[in-house]
Amino acid sequence: MTSADTARLDPAASAELPDVLAGPILRRLAPDRLRIWLVGTRPLSGRLLLHPEGHGPRRLALNERRVRHLPLGRHAVLHLIDVALETPLPVGVAIDYDLRLAGEDGGEEAGIADWAPHLLHEGARRPRFVLAEDHRRLLHGSCRRPHHDGPDALVRADGWLAERRDDAGAWPAWLLMTGDQIYADDVAGPTLVAIHGLIQRLGLFDEPLEGATVADSQGLYAADATYYRREALLPDVESSANLRERVFAGARKPVFTSAHARNHLMTFAEVMAMYLLVWSPEPWRLVTIRKPAISADDGAAFDDEAAILDRFVEGLPAAARLLAHVPSLMIFDDHDVTDDWNLTADWEACAYGHPFSRRILGNALLGYLLCQGWGNDPERLAAPLDEAAALLDAAKASDGWLPAEAHDACLHHLQRFEGWEFQVPGTPRLVVLDTRTRRWRSERSPRRPSGLMDWEALSDFQQQLLDAPSAIIVSPAPMFGVKLIEGIQKLFTLAGKPLLVDAENWMAHRGAASVMLNIFRHSRTPGHYVILSGDVHYSFAYDIRLRHRRGGPRLWQITSSGLKNAFPDTLLDAFDRANRWLYAPRSPLNWFTQRRPMRIRPRDPDRAKAGERLWNGAGIGLVELDDQGRPSDIRQLDARGFDVRFPPPPDKDEAEKD
Repeated sequence: MTSADTARLDPAASAELPDVLAGPILRRLAPDRLRIWLVGTRPLSGRLLLHPEGHGPRRLALNERRVRHLPLGRHAVLHLIDVALETPLPVGVAIDYDLRLAGEDGGEEAGIADWAPHLLHEGARRPRFVLAEDHRRLLHGSCRRPHHDGPDALVRADGWLAERRDDAGAWPAWLLMTGDQIYADDVAGPTLVAIHGLIQRLGLFDEPLEGATVADSQGLYAADATYYRREALLPDVESSANLRERVFAGARKPVFTSAHARNHLMTFAEVMAMYLLVWSPEPWRLVTIRKPAISADDGAAFDDEAAILDRFVEGLPAAARLLAHVPSLMIFDDHDVTDDWNLTADWEACAYGHPFSRRILGNALLGYLLCQGWGNDPERLAAPLDEAAALLDAAKASDGWLPAEAHDACLHHLQRFEGWEFQVPGTPRLVVLDTRTRRWRSERSPRRPSGLMDWEALSDFQQQLLDAPSAIIVSPAPMFGVKLIEGIQKLFTLAGKPLLVDAENWMAHRGAASVMLNIFRHSRTPGHYVILSGDVHYSFAYDIRLRHRRGGPRLWQITSSGLKNAFPDTLLDAFDRANRWLYAPRSPLNWFTQRRPMRIRPRDPDRAKAGERLWNGAGIGLVELDDQGRPSDIRQLDARGFDVRFPPPPDKDEAEKD
């Protein structure tokens, strides 16, 4: 920032509103159907132009049949573009596209080159996409925290794609975003100032608040405690004290990280503004960021965060360009809603038993539905989307206020909804798991971690794998993690303190772990399974086989985390060294873990300096599969500008293993 009080991001408050605030973001694309996400400042009309290489152009009117308009405020409208094609598009070739939008009064159309030139690669006239013939090349990553002091891997991926712009065969089939696309619970002070400025500028919907010390969203934004002290907005009753511990925890977690929830997003408008600010540079031009009246310590943190956010905003044109070129699929993890979301049955009883926290969690989930979930599988989410649309239409008709009863009912239904998981047919089959809302609650104690999926959800998962020769499985948390770290988490769980170390891993609940492992031991799951994960803020790759069984399944756990986050270097190095000593492939300690039927061999990153197996640093994963669904190339596109490869273990180890 140029001074202690004012950010360089200082556009005039009277700046003209652009037609498009964010997008287009390509979501689930297929030869016969295109889904595109966009937010405008008014209901937009126009045409979608498609120019497949080697084929004639197509012009499609963006009419009511193809575009659903959902109001978010006076000057904000979500556009869910869903275009069915009678004649399928070709696969494996570049398809240039344009959104030609009509002027406000039906005037001359303007294309993406006019209203979002930052979305074009150098020398290009239009953005483009490629419909891949299979799922054998994938970008994947998680955990994009804007105020982490490091580069943004989406910017790195955009540069990587630009180098291959004219080679359609080298493009990835999907950008898989495997959790924590936003941090609703960990928000920098300058970001929250920008959020409030954007809410005011766009007139995003207000809402009444029950159970807080403020009556409504306007009271929240004006409260003295709205920056860095939001835990003070809870009423002073016993249930609120429990809530402070779980949702607004301020104590340092002794092993992994410290909670930073004092700027936790609360209202629906705050959540929607956050999505706009992390996915597009345009909203930042509409806000002025000035330091609010806060303590000296908070002011110092504000200045540090502002400098980091300056660099984040500088990279947003490239990040938006990537999202406009590569179709994306997204699944939530905890920070998309709140830290430790549904960790234990006790956590759930506390968080959902208080009207204010129930609203906070529900608003984040509603934002996920509109900004992430819809684009994965519109039919699967049709019922909750219809209810959300009715709520937003009612707010538009009620002078911009979300009606409390309908709002609560909508969020209640969302929190009980089962169907966030999805799959994409193809080669290999792509199966994306919901590990957050269908939990296997501990039968031993409500304070012990729940299983990441309950028995019914795991049974559904098994049905998707039976007789499949190969599959790609997206599990936000690694199915096969670092044993030492999982052991430390277990010790804290036994001490009754799972919240202190985020004790969320597949092995934390004996029942869920047993069922998950048995799925891969089933005689009808003999194929090749690639598991893509994030969550942990470091990256690694494991080759996994069943012990004493020839011809059984082969698994690969490939973890890429984070897009803009990292683990403390010194601590991760200590864990990595200790894990290599204690849980080497031939260590007898492996027989005391639930994974003893599995032989797990780590892959060493080629840039390791002292035998490290865990790679630390912001980046995005790139995996390529052969025609049998086995990884032929595993690498991390490090956001610092280089590649880290994870080559397979030496052949002699393979022979010894069998």
